[in-house]
Amino acid sequence: MSVFVTKYAGLHRVLRLGSIKQIMLNPYIPCVQAKLYQCGVTFIYEKCTSEENRRIPKIYTKTGDKGFSSTFTGERRPKEDHIFEALGTTDELSSAVGLAREFSIDSGHSFTDQLEKIQCVLQDVGSNIATPRSSARDSHIKKTKFSSQAVIELESWIDSFTEELPPLTNFILPSGGKSSAALHVARAVCRRAERCVAPVVRSGETDPEVAKYLNRLSDYLFTVARYAAMKEGNGETIYRRPE
Repeated sequence: MSVFVTKYAGLHRVLRLGSIKQIMLNPYIPCVQAKLYQCGVTFIYEKCTSEENRRIPKIYTKTGDKGFSSTFTGERRPKEDHIFEALGTTDELSSAVGLAREFSIDSGHSFTDQLEKIQCVLQDVGSNIATPRSSARDSHIKKTKFSSQAVIELESWIDSFTEELPPLTNFILPSGGKSSAALHVARAVCRRAERCVAPVVRSGETDPEVAKYLNRLSDYLFTVARYAAMKEGNGETIYRRPE
């Protein structure tokens, strides 16, 4: 029997002819399970054993053509719903962090593993957002619960980098080299993600720890951007009122 294996972060999907078996290790359901391709899912195909079984899953599902998508709980909502706005911006944030990480790897920075872990935590953030409490069962909530430990870890990293940095006495502009500037872009996207999540949290649909994590993450990204500039020997551009 032909087996198609789909891998996306902590989620593994095994597609067999005539049935679907899904194993969730770290569920991240950004709209609807069948639409994970929107977040860059990769299909890995094993060689088919027969011509009859040679069926390749299509990358498009057409289920969102009318402007609606599904949450992890199976609820259909308009694509402009607060849930999907928060979810999409969080995904954009992960992409911005990923780009900053690539620049940081090229520059030999020591914090790139932290950035990778942050991207994994953002998968958990997405899982939580995609599980609105108003339609969630206990089983949904158990799978997508967000831990406050991630916030504590960010605070520890921030404190560690701050000890090595010179005091901040002026407003600075996004600068300090490619790694630093990319981290500042990620910080700005993080602030937007936080703004998108805030109304969802206030409505009781999402765990308040998610908003707290995004708030702390923006502080981390600002701090590590300064750290990257310092380690590369690049000066930060100081804000001066234009004459």
